[in-house]
Amino acid sequence: MGMLSSAAKRCITGKKLLRSAGACCGTPPPAESGVRGKEETSTSASSASPAPDSKKKRWRKRRFWRKKRKPKKDDEAGGELADLVNNISAHSDVSKNVNAAEEILRGGNQNMPSRALTFRQLKAATDGFSERNLLGEGGFGRVYKGRLEDTKEVIAVKQLDRDGFQGNREFLVEVLMLSLLHHPNLVKLLGYCTDSDQRILVYEYMPKGSLEDHLLDPPPNWKPLPWHTRMQIAVGAAKGIEYLHEVANPPVIYRDLKASNILLDAGFHAKLSDFGLAKLGPMGDQSHVSTRVMGTYGYCAPEYAMTGKLTKMSDIYSFGVVLLELITGRRAIDVTRPSEEQVLVHWASPFLRDKKRFMKLADPLLGRKYPVKGLYQALAVASLCLQEDASIRPGISDVVAALSFLADPAYYPPEGMEAAEKGRPREESCSPPPITRVVSETIRADDKTQQR
Repeated sequence: MGMLSSAAKRCITGKKLLRSAGACCGTPPPAESGVRGKEETSTSASSASPAPDSKKKRWRKRRFWRKKRKPKKDDEAGGELADLVNNISAHSDVSKNVNAAEEILRGGNQNMPSRALTFRQLKAATDGFSERNLLGEGGFGRVYKGRLEDTKEVIAVKQLDRDGFQGNREFLVEVLMLSLLHHPNLVKLLGYCTDSDQRILVYEYMPKGSLEDHLLDPPPNWKPLPWHTRMQIAVGAAKGIEYLHEVANPPVIYRDLKASNILLDAGFHAKLSDFGLAKLGPMGDQSHVSTRVMGTYGYCAPEYAMTGKLTKMSDIYSFGVVLLELITGRRAIDVTRPSEEQVLVHWASPFLRDKKRFMKLADPLLGRKYPVKGLYQALAVASLCLQEDASIRPGISDVVAALSFLADPAYYPPEGMEAAEKGRPREESCSPPPITRVVSETIRADDKTQQR
């Protein structure tokens, strides 16, 4: 009995200390009935002289009841948009999210420049969606050139096909993603239209079209892209991916990097477009995002195609394919070629393992107007990006550093390799950039391993 009574006293004393700590924090204890209510009355007097051990309790109580900082309005809007992207990606019922997205985008937040436009406005801007304003057509629908009457701004209007590949979910993801993301190498979304059953996206107008138009399907009267411009486009695309991977919070996996989705402005500066398949990347302790396999055959990373596990390295592989297209002038998939040359990565693999055969990978349309060392370094970067083992692929920041050096006209003038060799001392022209030197050494080591 003595032991039980002493235990009961210690228990009551502990409760008194806890309540006295709560009183010191300025948090009144909740009113309760029965015995606890009587205990509460008795503890109010004892709170004036807390025991020494109550400091720990007081600190714990303060920490527990600490008020959270009220988020700013801009933070709230950005958080709501991020939540909407997650919800739309995860759930099939998107009708209520349409209204929520419109509500946020119409809220007048200065950080979200896209605005809701009416079908009448866009019809007037494109002369009734006239055929003479048609810029392109694909599985997603049609793209028209137009001019907004109120701002006099030249725009590109993408009218999605109701039965096309891009459905409501992809449309909403693109609207929300481009309202959250802002970077010089991402195409700017100016507005959207959801009148009745219409799904229309309005972008800034890119006068040079897509990389595919200039590199893979140029008209006969167009000049081939020079080497320096190709490297400049590669750097722009890489910087866009770098922003998505390293700056955006949470990070974004683009998932659809290909030549037709890289648009070019008047100065051939690259901007990424078409974010319908973009996905928020892994956060915290997550190593990947599990999702159904989406993308374009020929650009899709092998581990993602086989397992559905999406990581940033999936975009790195796709970038390697695009860089190989820029170097060779060949399509990722070309069924018009012989069977052994139809898949670009498979055809290029033997050449990438033998430095003596690197020159055979250069686009014949370049006419040897390129720096040989620049070609070697660009191929080394592409080879690393295309490694089957995703863990060996470089981070996008390393890719940007290497390609920025290769695209610098001070190192490799646009006129080609002859000007590069004549314009600088021999020892300077032979020294590769530090990052690409590391890449070359890695490729060499990988070749020795494969030979063994």
